[in-house]
Amino acid sequence: MIFGKTKLELKVGIFVFLGLVVLVVFVLSIGGFKTWSSGYKVNLIFNFANGVRIGAPVRFAGVDVGVVKKINLKFNPDKNHSDVALEVWIRDTVRVPVDSTVWVNTLGLLGEKYVEIMPGNDYVNFLKAGQSLAGVDPIPTHELFSKAEGILGNLDNGIAKIVNQEGTVGKLLYNDKIYNELEALVVDIRKNPWKLLKMTKEKK
Repeated sequence: MIFGKTKLELKVGIFVFLGLVVLVVFVLSIGGFKTWSSGYKVNLIFNFANGVRIGAPVRFAGVDVGVVKKINLKFNPDKNHSDVALEVWIRDTVRVPVDSTVWVNTLGLLGEKYVEIMPGNDYVNFLKAGQSLAGVDPIPTHELFSKAEGILGNLDNGIAKIVNQEGTVGKLLYNDKIYNELEALVVDIRKNPWKLLKMTKEKK
């Protein structure tokens, strides 16, 4: 009886273990991460990382090739401010030209951040393990709002000028004299289209 109970517990243990292994493999496959892949690590330097996190995907020409492993803040005495250094892991089969462009992009409606690498044209010199590449800083959200407010302000000023009959558009819309003269000119051209040819010859 004791041996039967032991065998049953052993079978249940094996079943649970295999279930856990299958679950781990399934989760890792969904995340696009392969523990058996070999690769190398490089550093991508930004002034502003725009909320990218550890584990964020790294894409090369739009293809997932790696992942962000570490995020470090390093003070740069030459610029007198702190840089954001992203240590990223890239598959060993991928070669990144040293003149490639790197930036932090947004994926989907949920706003997930990832690192995008657009390959450059230098197919002789490639990034090696431990080397660094400067990235293009994304525009902070508050700057976007500031620019949008500036555009809206200019638009409001333009509309106000039109309403107050100021500027060329405002005078054209509200000044009957200018409108009547333009209308008369159009009517005259329709009746005498030869005048257009005459005006063209005079300009030549």
